[in-house]
Amino acid sequence: MKPIVALVGRPNVGKSTLFNRLTRTRDALVSDTPGVTRDRIYGTCAYGERDFLLVDTGGLETEAEGGIELLAAEQARQAIRDAELVVFLVDGRLGLHPEDAAIAEELRRMQVPVLLVVNKSEDLEPTTVSAEFYALGLGAPLPVSAAANQGMGRLVDLVEERLPPAPEEEEELPGIRIAMVGRPNVGKSTLVNALLGEPRMITYDRPGTTRDAIHTVLERDGQTYTLIDTAGVRRRSRIHETLEKFSTLKAIQAMEAADVVFLLVDAQEGVTDQDARLARLVRDAGRGVVLAVNKWDHLDDQQKKRLRRTLDLKLVTPLYYAPLRYISALYGTGVGHLLETAEAIYGSYTKELSTAELNRVLNEATEAHPPPVRGGFRPKLRYAHQGAKRPPTVVIHGSRPNTLPDNYLRYLERTFQKHFKLEGVPLRLQFRKQESPYKGRARHKEAPKSVRKKKARKARKG
Repeated sequence: MKPIVALVGRPNVGKSTLFNRLTRTRDALVSDTPGVTRDRIYGTCAYGERDFLLVDTGGLETEAEGGIELLAAEQARQAIRDAELVVFLVDGRLGLHPEDAAIAEELRRMQVPVLLVVNKSEDLEPTTVSAEFYALGLGAPLPVSAAANQGMGRLVDLVEERLPPAPEEEEELPGIRIAMVGRPNVGKSTLVNALLGEPRMITYDRPGTTRDAIHTVLERDGQTYTLIDTAGVRRRSRIHETLEKFSTLKAIQAMEAADVVFLLVDAQEGVTDQDARLARLVRDAGRGVVLAVNKWDHLDDQQKKRLRRTLDLKLVTPLYYAPLRYISALYGTGVGHLLETAEAIYGSYTKELSTAELNRVLNEATEAHPPPVRGGFRPKLRYAHQGAKRPPTVVIHGSRPNTLPDNYLRYLERTFQKHFKLEGVPLRLQFRKQESPYKGRARHKEAPKSVRKKKARKARKG
């Protein structure tokens, strides 16, 4: 499991801006109005050498008396309890605030490792802006600016230094690891029971029965699987229990630990915005995925037709590579071939891609549809090779790859995907800028034909 780092501080000190900077996303809302972030938001920071889960929290107000401010403060405290390290943000422009001292005292009582960071320090002298924050007694403050992207490398280095060391040998879950992910009460535990052939998971109609990720090992036809049953992931605005917030984090960690994700959708409730958000999380995690529409047998023909249209719009588009399965976990309908599908997806997830074949496909793709001209120049994509597995990653070398538009990137991605028959897994593209072999050299410019003829006539006469 990736270690957890929590961003904590008063409202409006720049936690969400720092979260977006470190995760390279825009998942956290940023506003000059204090208190925009109420719930915890999770993201992966791959900025340095060691990945970790970053948690953005609402403002931690020690004097919060009630209402939403109290709920936000409680969520922040739960994040602190979950975390291996707390990054405590203070405002360098406003200076030391009494609430900063109160938060520092609470962090000391909770006995958690803390890194003190002075944000909004751009255009300020580092020693001066940090001086007064030594009074908090949390060690040397680090001046940064999340908005101006200053000090991020040093911040990540210090985070990595203060995290507990990674286990030398993490306990590997055996076989193909399959995570059951979905909203509460979509039938994840029921599906695990159907695959096992016995009621080993607790199933109950009230949402939220499974609070943590549960690992169950299954062997079938000589293949081992680890089934990971997770708590349902609710819409953030509807979560009030800190325990359910913790379950959300566990579900995200389960995705990180899995090779294949079974993303379950409730056919009776239809496709919700939260299902679409989960689809994006699975896609961003780079895991293999099966879209499993549960309780399909409860719909009539007209309802099935409407649901298919919604599925295409909200889920199949972002997860175009995912096989779609219609099942009834309760009665076992359509469940029989799910493990075979997972095994096929795992084969694609770990597939070796031939360098010669990658280059042939790249040349054919660029000849059929050359990259569009940008700024008077056409990018040149020269050669490709496999960079990684899990998921398959193709590294392409060429000139001006940063000018390629998104639709051309999608074209290349789907071309490789189709040729190599990568079922159920995303294919990631990475680009390496390669300078033209003629750069820096004086290139011979041939004279016009009429001038060449004139010179030839003079040479014959002379």
